[in-house]
Amino acid sequence: MVTSRSTAAARPEGASLRRRGPVLERAILEATLEQLGSVGWNGLTMEGVAVGAQTGKAAVYRRWPSKEDLVADALQAGLPTLDEAPDRGGVREDLYALCLRVRDVMFSKPGQALRSVLHECDAESAERFHELIVKGVTEPSTRLFQGVLRRGIARGEVRADAIDDLVLDVVPALMMYRSKVCGSEWPDHEIADMVDRVMVPLIRIGKA
Repeated sequence: MVTSRSTAAARPEGASLRRRGPVLERAILEATLEQLGSVGWNGLTMEGVAVGAQTGKAAVYRRWPSKEDLVADALQAGLPTLDEAPDRGGVREDLYALCLRVRDVMFSKPGQALRSVLHECDAESAERFHELIVKGVTEPSTRLFQGVLRRGIARGEVRADAIDDLVLDVVPALMMYRSKVCGSEWPDHEIADMVDRVMVPLIRIGKA
């Protein structure tokens, strides 16, 4: 008797699986994120995605006529939701917990895929993803940092004028720079160091 295991073993590498509809689409989107994380935007091809999803190239092109369309849908489907600011009882603890969450998103599969798009796309292609990045990443993370700072102001820990664009850009800018340029994976102790040596002195009462 031929079992499913022996059938899978006999299937040539890259051969199509009999999947349709949402199941096949999820496999293609997952393969797109895998490709972005491993070969980057410039190395990603529709053919490579098809092989990764174990389907035919025509199945990819029927659903997504261009690489930009495919990547946009993969990112939109894969990006995690940032929906609530942590409340640990103090601004330092809140910032630390939020930065850990941001770090985990950055190094998730969708986060790595997004970074490859941000750093490798030309201006014309990047414009295609601008709204997605703003609505899916920039605005939600900014709201969370604003929430932490407002709570700190209400507790009397944070100066009233601490919420401005420069302050809100500090953590994302540091994390992106150290990740891309220095290759840092931001272990927990570096997150704590950033919060204690940069953010807390920047926002605390008594600092101009």
